[in-house]
This record gives sequence, structure tokens and C-alpha cells, in this order.
Amino acid sequence: MGVFNIKQDFLVNEEIRFAEVQVIKQTGEKLGKMSKEKALEIAENEGLDLVLVSPNPENPVCKLLDYSKYKFEMNKRAKEAKKKQKVIEIKEIRLSPNIDNHDLEVKAKNAYKFIEAGNKVKVSMRFRGRELNFINQGREIMNKFKELLDNSQIDKEPKMEGKNLTMFLSPKQK
Repeated sequence: MGVFNIKQDFLVNEEIRFAEVQVIKQTGEKLGKMSKEKALEIAENEGLDLVLVSPNPENPVCKLLDYSKYKFEMNKRAKEAKKKQKVIEIKEIRLSPNIDNHDLEVKAKNAYKFIEAGNKVKVSMRFRGRELNFINQGREIMNKFKELLDNSQIDKEPKMEGKNLTMFLSPKQK
């Protein structure tokens, strides 16, 4: 099989280890409790498989169905569900402590596009050498950057990690 295998594989036909099972037809009609051999015979006559859907020891339930078709349908559903998932990426914007206003606006414009696309943005500022004396100025730049982005909310406030000041932004909750 491919990447989209069903999480739960069912026991089919001879793999079933119960002597008596509750049998349900493909249409949902209950045939009642019977021996595994009789259930397998019914399944073979109808050209279907006997699939254990509930392995409860007191009352095991089996269903008559075309197992390969059932597995195909389950894989198809899994693919559809995966297609509908939204993958959120983290995009990074790097600033410097002595950034100009226009440069800050350009970077904010790019971050705005990332957030509109539904991604999170990591804003980082690296301090080198004497720049470490201006951490407060860096925080002000970060706050100014956040104010330029009206479509976002702060996930993580600006915080010093080593020589870097980082902040995380995400799209505003509607």
C-alpha cells in the first residue's frame, strides 16, 4: 500500500479467532449469532469477506462486505482528509537594532503577506558587539514592527535568547 494506510487493519475471514460471532449483512440487516464456519460459508456464497468490526470477547461482531473495496474507500477518505488539512509554516523576518523606518516598513509588508497566507512569523533581531548595550532600543523596534501589523497577534512576547531578541506573531483569531 501507499502512504495512506488505514490506522486499523481488521481481521478478515480465517484470521478471525472466535468460535461464534454476531453477523451483519452489507445492507445492515442482522443475521444473528452463529458459528464462524457458517458465517464464512454465507460470506463465500455471496462473494464477500467476513470482517471482524468489533473484537469484543463477549460479543464479537462481524460484517459481510467486500474488504478490498472497503479498504480502498477508507484510503480515499484518508487522502481527502489530508488534502483539507492546513499546513502552517513559520516564516522568519530578521531585523537589526539600527534598522531604518523604510526598511522596517518593507519587512512589515512582507510579514503582513505571510500572516495573510495563514503562516506564523518569527521576528528575530541579532545583536553584535556593542549593539548588546541597546536591547531596550531593540524592544522598541519590535513593538513598532508589531504595530505596523494590524492583522496579527503576539504568540510570544519579545524575549532575549542568547544574543538574539525573538518574537512570534500569528494571524488574529476571528
